Amino acid sequence: MRYSPPSCCDMRGMLSFMILWLLSKKQMYGQEIAGEIAKRKGYTPNPGTLYPTLKDLESKGLVQSEQVGKMRIYKLTIDGKNGLKSACDYFYQAFGDIFEDYKCTFDIEYEF
Repeated sequence: MRYSPPSCCDMRGMLSFMILWLLSKKQMYGQEIAGEIAKRKGYTPNPGTLYPTLKDLESKGLVQSEQVGKMRIYKLTIDGKNGLKSACDYFYQAFGDIFEDYKCTFDIEYEF
């Protein structure tokens, strides 16, 4: 069975995928999302990239936001959870064997 990239996520840069995954853990505001991405990727996404992506995810019904004071809090919707599951299934189908091979190789080479 051939999988195609899920419509929720642009898998080229994976920003939308990462945002959905982060929001599956907890609600966050934009700067908090940027900080979490920076921890994982080593750089903070540009606001000119992050906020249009959040707006796009919201327009697709995958996230919703609420103004709380001066901050806009983002959370995952049911469609967002389903989109994330589709993205994870695609990602695993496309790359799972690479990670399994890497893990096995790493475990064998560096066994103590």
